[in-house]
Amino acid sequence: MTNRLSQEISPYLRQHRDNPVDWFPWGAEAFALAQATGKPILLSVGYSACHWCHVMAHECFEDAETASLMNQLFVNIKVDREERPDVDAIYMDAVQAMTGRGGWPMTVFLTPDAKPFYGGTYFPKPTFIQLMNAITDAWLNRRDDIENNIAALMESLSRTSRITSNANNKVDAEPELIGPQHLNAAVEQMHQSFDAEWGGFGSAPKFPSTMNLDLLLRIYLDNPNPELLLILTTSLDAMASGGMYDHLGGGFARYSVDAQWLVPHFEKMLYDQALLARVYLHAGVALNQPRWLQIASETIDYVLRDLCHPDGGFFCAQDADSVDEQGHSVEGHFYVWSKQQVLDALPKDLHEVALEWYEVTEAGNFDGANILSRLHHRGDLLRSPQVERARELLLQTRNTRSWPGLDDKVLTEWNGMMLATLAEAAALLKRPDWLAAAVKNGEFLINQLCAESGSTTIKRSWHQDGDPQAQHAALAVDLAQLVDGLTRLAEATGQASWITHAKTIADKLLSNYWDTENGGVFTTPHDGEQLIVRQKDVMDNATPSANSTAAFALYRLAGLTGEERFAHHADQISQLLLNIAASAPTAFGNLLSAAHLRHRGVVEIVITGNRPDLVTQLHSQWLPTVVSAWGERYDSPIWHDRKDDLAYVCRQYACMAPAHDAKTFDQALRIALQSTPG
Repeated sequence: MTNRLSQEISPYLRQHRDNPVDWFPWGAEAFALAQATGKPILLSVGYSACHWCHVMAHECFEDAETASLMNQLFVNIKVDREERPDVDAIYMDAVQAMTGRGGWPMTVFLTPDAKPFYGGTYFPKPTFIQLMNAITDAWLNRRDDIENNIAALMESLSRTSRITSNANNKVDAEPELIGPQHLNAAVEQMHQSFDAEWGGFGSAPKFPSTMNLDLLLRIYLDNPNPELLLILTTSLDAMASGGMYDHLGGGFARYSVDAQWLVPHFEKMLYDQALLARVYLHAGVALNQPRWLQIASETIDYVLRDLCHPDGGFFCAQDADSVDEQGHSVEGHFYVWSKQQVLDALPKDLHEVALEWYEVTEAGNFDGANILSRLHHRGDLLRSPQVERARELLLQTRNTRSWPGLDDKVLTEWNGMMLATLAEAAALLKRPDWLAAAVKNGEFLINQLCAESGSTTIKRSWHQDGDPQAQHAALAVDLAQLVDGLTRLAEATGQASWITHAKTIADKLLSNYWDTENGGVFTTPHDGEQLIVRQKDVMDNATPSANSTAAFALYRLAGLTGEERFAHHADQISQLLLNIAASAPTAFGNLLSAAHLRHRGVVEIVITGNRPDLVTQLHSQWLPTVVSAWGERYDSPIWHDRKDDLAYVCRQYACMAPAHDAKTFDQALRIALQSTPG
């Protein structure tokens, strides 16, 4: 007997279709029942790769006693936070306001009109049963207390929609943008929180902070500074040397539970691969570090091997848990090794090599087992032929184990993010196979998630279980990441159609999500579902925010198309978020990188005709303030009146003399990049 979740496309929701809980998906049917019966709503939010979500599901939602009480007392709604981050963000803000902390699984109690009044995260069965009885008692006997709590929460939940720009308060004054002083404040804050011993920022648990590292790299390239280089080198080497990095199969786990980056939370998310491969790519190319390029390459290869649909879409994640030899679901079991398992997988001539390289001991470093790492040889990552042979054999053996669960839905936002990384990496590292994969992904996104015309038909989520299905109206961050990914695909391929798609999607973003009163993009479209508040996604957390991504993508699109309206909207985002970014600059790393681009000024490059030599030269270096066009022409000032077989280097479409050869091209580029902003 299955519940309503059997009709959903989300693998996470479908994992709960056999629960004895009478689950509803988020939607009108559940709220109508709550209104009719007067029952409160129990909202449970999680995601497929979440270890503690699976633990609570086993202890509570698969348990007949607990499920019976849930069905008796509440209308129960299950949400996949990756499909509905708009819903998740509202109620996570509520939980954090109530408890001072957040996380998943998230459990929130709502009124029949969807207003939250109590919540938390993981609850074991005895605590959960006590909580449900206490909530019911309050609902029946202390409704005034609940209403008071709701009033305070609703005020907190709407705060992002009330942010206003300084420009609204100034008359005849040039609006202030996020500028160098805010970048300097972010650098100072990162200096203060930098872990000089193990890299990264703050103490355990440690997250990669990819956007802040990428920002530091941009600032370092402007003005090389040994202190910034130390932060970058220590952090990138430490993350890639610990167990958070998969030394056999490539790719990164989501975060490290310790300060040394040794013990990961073993789930592997697509967005982390996109962001980490990007920063290792940028740093590897800019600072000429082959070991970082190896990490970027292996991470991309992991995605293309293990997270790729045959038609080109990228899957969301692999779980932390897998089934052990006794049939139990165990976190990290797929990845860890005993010393004997390593020896059994290898010929004798590789025993000593592998044990030493991967720091394997009899005692182990994780619950009696070994997480393979280079923790005590930090930064020594380039493998000898013998080590490489051992790695391949260990990977072959590992692949015979029971695999972690795969969340094989495709999200527009995360795919746009991975597309941008993949296209950039294909060009910089001269990988035509990656470029072909990037084109295939771009075609997948356009054909499967943007297939119909109209303002709201772009979808956020796609899954193939029999017939492929796309559902859930796209959020602002989906469109912003699409614009960024498609423009970078245009730059990597020289194909004009990707610019056309990017402009169309940018227009939809600005027409259907833009706040005409205060600036910035709302999370949800004007004609979308009306939630209890309409928020704006402003902070860069594990993924870049909708507003920072939009600002970045719009600045670059303006440079490629000559349409200043795109840059004007990006400026309005900078104005809107200036004060809160100034108060907590390291929470806005991606936005500050967009501000860095604006401050330094976009340099436009166009290479006309058939000049593969100049295109190759262009793609031999990471140029964070450059936008480029080559190959097929399209309607833009970047192409107007350009003669064939030349390289044009311009700032705001004021160009230097066209370059006929590599030497003059390089000279023009250096002058443009070093010129004073403004």
